[in-house]
Amino acid sequence: MRILITGATGYIGQALLPSLSRSGHVLRCVVRDPSQTLAGADEHVVLPDLFTASDGELRAALNGIDLVIHLAWYVDARDYLHALDNLVCVSGTLRLAHEALELGISRFVGVGTCLEYDANYGYLTPQTPLAPVSVYACAKAGVYQTLLAAYERADSDFAWARLFHIYGGQEDPRRLTPYLRARLAAGQVAELTSGRQIRDYMHVDAVGEQLSRFALSETSGAANICSGDPVTVANFAQRIAAEYGREDLLRFGARPDRPGDPACLVGEPWSAAPDIGESRS
Repeated sequence: MRILITGATGYIGQALLPSLSRSGHVLRCVVRDPSQTLAGADEHVVLPDLFTASDGELRAALNGIDLVIHLAWYVDARDYLHALDNLVCVSGTLRLAHEALELGISRFVGVGTCLEYDANYGYLTPQTPLAPVSVYACAKAGVYQTLLAAYERADSDFAWARLFHIYGGQEDPRRLTPYLRARLAAGQVAELTSGRQIRDYMHVDAVGEQLSRFALSETSGAANICSGDPVTVANFAQRIAAEYGREDLLRFGARPDRPGDPACLVGEPWSAAPDIGESRS
C-alpha cells in the first residue's frame, strides 16, 4: 500500500512515521522544502504550502496513493485556537479530500481534537455530541462533518482521529511539560493554575503508535486517540516535579484558571474499543 502523509515533519508526524515505516508500506511525505528528508519516508513531495497548493499539485501528490493520513494544520501555540489561518486549513483540507475522492483513493484519515466535543460531558466517546467553541475546534468539527457526509456517497472510507492531551518529545517550549522541566531544572518556581482540571495525557510516542494502528485499520468514522486515564493537572505536574525532587517549586493557584476551561476532558480510547464506527467490508 502507498500512503501519503501530510504534516509528517510536525510534532505528531515525527512520532507517527516510525510506526508506519515498520508496517512495510510505501510512505510518501509532503514537505515544505526540497532539502527536508525524513527518516522512514520512501518518497518526498515538495509543496511550500499544502493548503494553498493548486488542484494540479494536489492531484500529483496523490497520484498512485491508497491511503491519505492528513495531519497538517496550523498549530502555532501562541494563537492557534482563534487564528484565521484555521479557515485556510479548512479550505485546503476539503480540496485535498475532494481530489482524493476524484482519484478514487480508498481511505482518507483526518486528525481532529477532543475540543470538538461538548466538554460538559467530561468523559468523551465518539458518540458524545459536538459543541466546539474556539475557531480551531469549530474548523476541525466542520471538516469532520462535511467529509463524513461526502464519504457516505463514496466507495472510499473516511476516518477521523480525535487527539487529546499529548506530551513528550519535541514539544513547543510554551507547553506545560517543557515549561515545568525548564523551571524545575533551573531550580525556579513554576507558576500554575489551580491544577484541578482533569485531563487525558498520553506520550507522543504512544500517540504515534495508536494513530498508526487506527489509520491502518478498517475502522470508519470518528475515534479517540488517547489513554483513557483521568489525571488532574496538579497530579501530572507533581509526577514531573518528583523526577527532580522539587515538588516544593510548584505554585498552584499562582495563575488564574482560564475562563471556560473544561473541568474534565477524558476519552474512551480506540485501542480499548476497536469496534467503534463501521468497518469496511
